[in-house]
Amino acid sequence: MSTQGDVRPGTRSRVERTWVLVAGLLVLGVVYPLIVGTLKNLPLIGDFIPRTDSMVTIIIGTMMALGLNMVVGYAGLLDLGYVAFYAAGAYTAGWLASQQFSQVTIHFGGTVSDSLSGIHISMWLVLILAGVFTLIVGILIGLPTLRLRGDYLAIVTLGFGEIVPQFVRNADSIRGFDLTNGTFGIAPIDSLGVGGFVFRAQSNKDDLYYWTAIGLLLLTIFASVRLRDSRLGRAWIAIREDETAAAAMGVPLMRTKTWAYAIGAFIGGVAGAFLASFRAGAFPADFYFNFSIFLLCMVVLGGMGSIWGVLVGGLILGYLNIEGLATIGSKVQQGGLDFDPTKYQFGIYGVIIVVMMLFRPTGLIPERRHKIEIIEGVHDTPFYDVQLEGTLTDRDSSDD
Repeated sequence: MSTQGDVRPGTRSRVERTWVLVAGLLVLGVVYPLIVGTLKNLPLIGDFIPRTDSMVTIIIGTMMALGLNMVVGYAGLLDLGYVAFYAAGAYTAGWLASQQFSQVTIHFGGTVSDSLSGIHISMWLVLILAGVFTLIVGILIGLPTLRLRGDYLAIVTLGFGEIVPQFVRNADSIRGFDLTNGTFGIAPIDSLGVGGFVFRAQSNKDDLYYWTAIGLLLLTIFASVRLRDSRLGRAWIAIREDETAAAAMGVPLMRTKTWAYAIGAFIGGVAGAFLASFRAGAFPADFYFNFSIFLLCMVVLGGMGSIWGVLVGGLILGYLNIEGLATIGSKVQQGGLDFDPTKYQFGIYGVIIVVMMLFRPTGLIPERRHKIEIIEGVHDTPFYDVQLEGTLTDRDSSDD
């Protein structure tokens, strides 16, 4: 006789294989900077292996996609302005770890000389402060907008996503005060490091930033899993499936939606501050509307609500955007065909999404619940059809 805790052999072996695969990919990810040179020397595929510095940007972009997945995939809130949180995090790093405010000199655990003007706080602390600041921004944006639903919510978030980049471009003279340095951006931004050990001063600085990015990605995955399985995560999923029914069952809609928006903003802020440190600057040209759509494509490609799906989708699209399309274009041109896919990158991403919607609408690695919703559908009869069937039955009875 089997007990409730028994696990079928097939299920146990599948779980074991999954964990072995995850462990293998984790080990490969950690040692990647040490073997990337060997991999790039391999025939046929060597040219398609991304550099370590490119992998840093790809990983952080995937981290932001996981943050957006909490808003779109878990809670079902269509957010078209996620780039605002990216910008807020990057500029927080610029304000707290650069010479932007040269009229003051404040140092706290930074990696630069104490005689350097400006605010220079340890970048490790700045990552947390950037996340907290964007969390507050997320709450302030969410409170007046999350009462809306569907297309109206998407339009409002799109508006906020456009307002923030425009603000940072033009906030270089607010009554004579330079907040963002306008179109030039804020640079240089301090490096990560500990004491006198500064990442940017090391010969393997890309490797150090890569391992830090892996750590941030793992923390994001851990938080995503824990939140998905928590009471809050179940409330998000209830709102996604049927907001009216969730409210009827006692789920506080505004508070639950605001938490989704705020936590997603926190992840975007940390990622933005990290990229600002890695690139040594926060530049307004990086914060354009298409970036929000690009992150949304990662979520859709991988599978809305699926952590592992978004991880795969983010890595694929991130690679194509940073190096993949350029490498493919060079190979095509070497073959004698005059075609540069980088000129049509968003058209190519659009084709990928359309094909996915036609042949695999649930994504590459779909979430189980979402897959059931799409494939099996809802079999309840609409109220109008129930009334119509009742009317026809009564008419047939009267005819008899």
